[in-house]
Amino acid sequence: MASSSTPSDGDPRVVRLRPRRRGGAPPRPGARDRDPADLDAYARTPEEPGEYRHRMAVNAVALLFVAALIGIAIWLADSIADMRRDQDCVLSGRRGCTPVEYDRTVR
Repeated sequence: MASSSTPSDGDPRVVRLRPRRRGGAPPRPGARDRDPADLDAYARTPEEPGEYRHRMAVNAVALLFVAALIGIAIWLADSIADMRRDQDCVLSGRRGCTPVEYDRTVR
Protein backbone atom coordinates (compact mmCIF):
# COMPACT_ATOMS: atom_id res chain seq x y z
CA MET A 1 0.00 0.00 0.00
CA ALA A 2 1.69 3.15 -1.22
CA SER A 3 0.96 6.40 0.53
CA SER A 4 0.31 9.42 -1.59
CA SER A 5 1.71 12.68 -0.33
CA THR A 6 -0.38 15.81 -0.19
CA PRO A 7 0.85 19.37 0.21
CA SER A 8 -0.48 19.43 3.76
CA ASP A 9 1.90 16.60 4.73
CA GLY A 10 4.81 19.01 4.68
CA ASP A 11 6.62 17.25 1.83
CA PRO A 12 8.29 19.81 -0.40
CA ARG A 13 7.22 19.69 -4.02
CA VAL A 14 9.20 21.01 -6.92
CA VAL A 15 7.25 22.35 -9.82
CA ARG A 16 9.29 22.52 -12.98
CA LEU A 17 8.47 25.52 -15.16
CA ARG A 18 9.32 25.73 -18.81
CA PRO A 19 11.55 28.65 -19.73
CA ARG A 20 9.85 31.51 -21.51
CA ARG A 21 10.38 32.09 -25.13
CA ARG A 22 12.26 35.18 -26.13
CA GLY A 23 9.20 36.72 -27.83
CA GLY A 24 7.05 36.84 -24.69
CA ALA A 25 3.46 35.67 -24.87
CA PRO A 26 2.52 33.34 -27.71
CA PRO A 27 0.94 35.14 -30.67
CA ARG A 28 -2.80 34.96 -31.05
CA PRO A 29 -4.10 33.18 -34.10
CA GLY A 30 -4.59 35.62 -36.95
CA ALA A 31 -2.96 38.50 -35.08
CA ARG A 32 -0.25 38.98 -37.65
CA ASP A 33 -2.72 39.05 -40.52
CA ARG A 34 -4.52 42.13 -39.17
CA ASP A 35 -3.33 45.71 -39.58
CA PRO A 36 -2.70 47.23 -36.11
CA ALA A 37 -4.23 50.56 -37.20
CA ASP A 38 -7.47 48.91 -38.38
CA LEU A 39 -10.21 50.00 -35.97
CA ASP A 40 -13.16 48.45 -37.82
CA ALA A 41 -13.47 45.78 -35.16
CA TYR A 42 -14.27 48.48 -32.58
CA ALA A 43 -16.61 50.57 -34.73
CA ARG A 44 -20.24 50.84 -33.70
CA THR A 45 -22.77 49.03 -35.76
CA PRO A 46 -25.31 51.22 -37.53
CA GLU A 47 -28.43 51.75 -35.48
CA GLU A 48 -31.97 51.50 -36.64
CA PRO A 49 -33.84 54.83 -36.63
CA GLY A 50 -36.25 53.49 -34.02
CA GLU A 51 -33.43 52.73 -31.59
CA TYR A 52 -32.02 56.24 -31.96
CA ARG A 53 -35.42 57.86 -31.40
CA HIS A 54 -36.08 55.67 -28.36
CA ARG A 55 -32.69 56.49 -26.86
CA MET A 56 -33.21 60.23 -27.41
CA ALA A 57 -36.69 60.03 -25.84
CA VAL A 58 -35.26 58.25 -22.80
CA ASN A 59 -32.50 60.89 -22.57
CA ALA A 60 -35.12 63.67 -22.70
CA VAL A 61 -37.16 62.05 -19.93
CA ALA A 62 -34.01 61.62 -17.83
CA LEU A 63 -33.10 65.28 -18.39
CA LEU A 64 -36.58 66.42 -17.31
CA PHE A 65 -36.39 64.20 -14.23
CA VAL A 66 -33.00 65.61 -13.22
CA ALA A 67 -34.21 69.18 -13.84
CA ALA A 68 -37.25 68.51 -11.65
CA LEU A 69 -35.04 67.11 -8.89
CA ILE A 70 -32.80 70.18 -9.05
CA GLY A 71 -35.85 72.50 -8.93
CA ILE A 72 -37.28 70.66 -5.94
CA ALA A 73 -33.93 70.77 -4.17
CA ILE A 74 -33.63 74.55 -4.70
CA TRP A 75 -37.21 75.11 -3.49
CA LEU A 76 -36.61 72.94 -0.43
CA ALA A 77 -33.35 74.70 0.45
CA ASP A 78 -35.05 78.11 0.12
CA SER A 79 -37.98 76.99 2.32
CA ILE A 80 -35.62 75.65 4.98
CA ALA A 81 -33.62 78.91 4.93
CA ASP A 82 -36.83 80.98 5.37
CA MET A 83 -38.03 78.80 8.25
CA ARG A 84 -34.61 79.01 9.92
CA ARG A 85 -34.56 82.80 9.60
CA ASP A 86 -38.06 83.05 11.08
CA GLN A 87 -37.19 80.67 13.91
CA ASP A 88 -34.03 82.64 14.76
CA CYS A 89 -36.10 85.84 14.84
CA VAL A 90 -38.75 84.34 17.16
CA LEU A 91 -36.20 82.72 19.47
CA SER A 92 -34.36 86.02 19.84
CA GLY A 93 -37.54 87.52 21.35
CA ARG A 94 -38.48 89.93 18.58
CA ARG A 95 -42.05 90.48 17.45
CA GLY A 96 -43.36 90.74 13.93
CA CYS A 97 -40.87 88.26 12.54
CA THR A 98 -43.15 86.90 9.86
CA PRO A 99 -45.28 89.13 7.71
CA VAL A 100 -49.01 88.57 8.01
CA GLU A 101 -50.65 88.37 4.63
CA TYR A 102 -54.26 89.44 4.46
CA ASP A 103 -56.81 89.48 1.69
CA ARG A 104 -57.79 93.06 0.75
CA THR A 105 -61.02 91.95 -0.89
CA VAL A 106 -62.50 90.81 2.41
CA ARG A 107 -63.97 93.68 4.46
